[in-house]
Amino acid sequence: MIKWITKLFSSTPKEENIDNMKPEVHEHQKNNIKNVSKKYLIVGLGNIGAEYVNTRHNIGFKVLDFLAKKESLSFETVKLGSMAEYKFKGRTFFLLKPNTYMNLSGKAVKYWMDKENIPLENILVITDDLNLSFGTIRIKPKGSDGGHNGLKNINLVLNTQNYTRFRFGISDQFKKGQQVDYVLGEWNAEEEAKLPERLETSAEIIRTFGTAGLENTMTTFNGK
Repeated sequence: MIKWITKLFSSTPKEENIDNMKPEVHEHQKNNIKNVSKKYLIVGLGNIGAEYVNTRHNIGFKVLDFLAKKESLSFETVKLGSMAEYKFKGRTFFLLKPNTYMNLSGKAVKYWMDKENIPLENILVITDDLNLSFGTIRIKPKGSDGGHNGLKNINLVLNTQNYTRFRFGISDQFKKGQQVDYVLGEWNAEEEAKLPERLETSAEIIRTFGTAGLENTMTTFNGK
C-alpha cells in the first residue's frame, strides 16, 4: 500500500517535466504569424483630368494604367480615387490612383490603408523625380519629400516618412523659372519612344515588391 501511494505521487513531477519540455510560444509570436499581410497598396501619384494624362507629373498614373492594361484589369471609381485589384502569386495588389489632386494625395492613401488594413511596410508610392535622369529608377524605404507636393502631403497625413517610394526619373531639362511648365508638360518624342520599356520594368517592380520583398527589389532595380 505504501509503495503504491509513493508511486502515485512520484509520477506527478515526471508529467510536469514533460510539459516543461514543450517549446514556449509567446503571444506576440502567434500574432506575428497570423498577421502577416499579403495585401499591398500601390499608389500612383498624379492629377485627374484629360489635360494631365500624358504629362511627366502623372507617371504614377501611367505606370498603373500600363500594368492594368497588360493584365486586363479595370479601374473602378471608389472613394477618393480609382482602383483596380490585381492578384498575383497569392498576393493582392490594390492599384490606387487618387482623385484628390497631387497636393492632397495623403487623404486617399490613409483612407485605403485603414479600410483594407494594409500595414505601412506594404505600401509603395510611385512618383516622378526631377533629380533623376529620364527613366532612372530609385526605390527607397523612406526619405524626405524632396520638394514633391504629393509626398509632402502623404508624410503629413501619415505622420511618417517611413514608407516605400518608387521614384521615376523625369530629368531636369528645363530653363530657369520653367519648372512647373516642364513637370506639367508632355513627354518629348525621345522619351515617348523609351517609355514602353521603362513601364514594363515598372510593372515588374510592383510584382517583385510584393513577392520578393523590398531589399530584393532595391538590389534588382535601383539605378536601372
